[in-house]
Amino acid sequence: MMKAMAGPKPLVVHTPSNKALNGMVPTSPASPMPFLGWSRCLWLVVFLALFTCVSLLTVFSTARASAGEAYQAAPFTVSGGAGAAEAGLPRYVFDALVHYAAAAGNSSSSMPEPDVRAIASVLRRRAPCNLLVFGLGAETPLWRALNHGGRTVFLDENPYYVAHLEGKHPGLEAYDVAYATAVRELPDLLDAARAARAAECRPVQNLLFSECRLAINDLPNQLYDVAWDVILVDGPRGFTEGSPGRMSAVYSAAVMAWTKGTETEVMVHDYEREVERACGREFLCDENRVTATSTPSLGHFLLRGGAAVNREAFCGPPAAQKSKSN
Repeated sequence: MMKAMAGPKPLVVHTPSNKALNGMVPTSPASPMPFLGWSRCLWLVVFLALFTCVSLLTVFSTARASAGEAYQAAPFTVSGGAGAAEAGLPRYVFDALVHYAAAAGNSSSSMPEPDVRAIASVLRRRAPCNLLVFGLGAETPLWRALNHGGRTVFLDENPYYVAHLEGKHPGLEAYDVAYATAVRELPDLLDAARAARAAECRPVQNLLFSECRLAINDLPNQLYDVAWDVILVDGPRGFTEGSPGRMSAVYSAAVMAWTKGTETEVMVHDYEREVERACGREFLCDENRVTATSTPSLGHFLLRGGAAVNREAFCGPPAAQKSKSN
């Protein structure tokens, strides 16, 4: 009964073995082995190519970053002069920029035309140079353009405005500064500076380690090592009693000029106001004022550093000259 129910048995066909073919390996075109070998080689070549590209990009990116850091860290040493004019803007481009900027000086947010032209006349002589500007404003692109080929650094008390202008003007070098002063404190700050002049508030010192209340010592370290050719004080705000005022900016500009510079031109905007005028006379000195390029709202001073600088007082001849005259 079991035999009757069993179906036909399947026929199994055995292919001949390699031995039966006398050692000959079949070379059928349907064999997958050659294709798999070429695929592995192709993937290896692709992987090596990608690895090489990534390595080269990493090397180039590192080199570019290192070059940028070196530029930021190294003091800019270009100095203005007759030969430097060739490296700056062509004369007609310089004049065109000043013309259109001066024509726009009628708005309340812009600098008056006489002041723009006075500052431009200084930059015409000194650019390309090391230019330090306290304050960001409508003229920021102009000062940067007129100093083409030099280094222009801006300082402002508003970090959000600094970030905004950095995004709007790629390559702009600007830093935010925290001021701990107010316009209403002007008399107290001047009295404190005079009392501490022999110790903390000296004309020649390292501002980075200064204990003078008027010193700005939170800037990037490398900025204190630059010999600034031109310094423009157009900030921080100083219109109200609670505003930071420009006492620290004028004081620090004077110290920077006398400590590192040989011949630094310092210009103070809004010079008709009490703070700017009082600090200009106290730290920049009337005997150093350049009347030809000064206006009622712009004080222009020429400070000469080096061996002739007075290390005991901001104004007046050095002590050695005083003793000889007596």
